[in-house]
Amino acid sequence: MKKLYGLIKNSVGVISIGVLVFSPIMVNATENDLPSGREIIERVNARDEGESVARDLLMVMTDKRGKKRKRDTKSFRKYFGDEKRTVIFYQSPKNIKGTAFLTYDYPDADRDDDQWLYLPASRKVRRISASDRGDYFLGTDFTYEDIKLESKIGINDYIQKTVGEETIDGHHCYVVESIPVNEETAKELGYGRVLARIDSEIWIVRKAEFWDRKDNPLKTIQNKNISQVQGIWTTHIIDVQNHKTGHHTSFTFSNINYQAKVADSVFTERALRRGL
Repeated sequence: MKKLYGLIKNSVGVISIGVLVFSPIMVNATENDLPSGREIIERVNARDEGESVARDLLMVMTDKRGKKRKRDTKSFRKYFGDEKRTVIFYQSPKNIKGTAFLTYDYPDADRDDDQWLYLPASRKVRRISASDRGDYFLGTDFTYEDIKLESKIGINDYIQKTVGEETIDGHHCYVVESIPVNEETAKELGYGRVLARIDSEIWIVRKAEFWDRKDNPLKTIQNKNISQVQGIWTTHIIDVQNHKTGHHTSFTFSNINYQAKVADSVFTERALRRGL
């Protein structure tokens, strides 16, 4: 714990160096005047997402030479009490059609979440272990953990601290620094530090910057085109820039329907094999 405390204490000095790569943080109040990091993250995670949603998702991956790859998918999410289940079915191109990914996000912090990936070429469903959650998801710049959490934040994986305020696209945001609770968690996640700008009115992350375990800039995620759909604040575009590889990923959501009747059977291993 002393080692962890020292890391957190020294991180304030590190921030002043790291954020110069991106954008300055404006501190307009003392730390005691701002809500705590944990309080802000709890507000983010408590935000209404609807009981279920059906939507189309276009994934575009661009390499450093500008070559693009596109993936058309359909995505469904549904809450079973406090348990969240999400599934993605790939529709095109032909060489990847039939691929599917399913995740169960459990509310119990002591229980590992379940994730399964179906690859039609092998005709097998592969379970993704907790130790693999920091691996990149099918050629994108999102990790398996990023895909699972979507608009939420893993509150038990990090120690959070409010470090300032900033304006993003004309919206006031709190700046929250998150440091993994221990080295094992940092290794699993692939992140050594995260700096998130969180809208103080609608409690959505508008921008997040990630550093690797050696405190080198890793990637930046920006949530764009945020508007209400059927009364629920919704991100329509998520852009990720990987600073190490020069790779870029864009997720664009369309045909979003929070009132769709999503069957429980969609969230099963059998559905992964069967497809839509």
